Amino acid sequence: MPTPKKPRRTAERILEVTLDLFNRFGEPNVSTTLISAELGISPGNLYYHYPAKDELINALFDRYERALDELLRAADGVRNVEDAWLFLHMFFELVWQYRFLYRDLNDLLSKNRRLETHFQFVLRHKGEAVRELLAGLSGAGAVKLTPEEAEPLATAMVVVLTYWLSYEYVRDPRRALEPEGAGAALARGAWHTMSLLLPYLDVESRAHLNALAAPYRA
Repeated sequence: MPTPKKPRRTAERILEVTLDLFNRFGEPNVSTTLISAELGISPGNLYYHYPAKDELINALFDRYERALDELLRAADGVRNVEDAWLFLHMFFELVWQYRFLYRDLNDLLSKNRRLETHFQFVLRHKGEAVRELLAGLSGAGAVKLTPEEAEPLATAMVVVLTYWLSYEYVRDPRRALEPEGAGAALARGAWHTMSLLLPYLDVESRAHLNALAAPYRA
């Protein structure tokens, strides 16, 4: 007989439910009372594991940061448009998984000193990864960039990567962050980030990118 699975630890369940609620309703609109009610546990049980709401936010951010660091290491393997397209889709999938951070980013940073500090590292690591991506494309001959062009291009790409979901939310607040719109939103983000490369791509790479992005250009 198969060995019965052990029940998930309460602390892990709390984080999973909190992430879902934060993503659905936005962190400012989710109280610890709502979280404990959704879990079917007492507020005291929740406080035992996470004595303050900021500790829940920090624990989720730590998960996100670990996953992001692992993903960004793949940037140095990008050599062509297809690689870059896949990498950016994987990035936006991770952003979607923790979309409450990006939806409420400025508010979270203004209230949480730890996030304010650590998001500086996130931006720095994003910038380093994008520079590696550009260097890989340049080394393979897919783009032609001078160092003077590469730096502002990398910064512009990081800005789009960081604020794309905020733009989607402002554009369509009632539907932008709903699960059924996730695929299109992520693909649009990848396309608009990649579109910054168009002036620098060789003819073949530009045609390939346009083909990949055709469904999302509108």
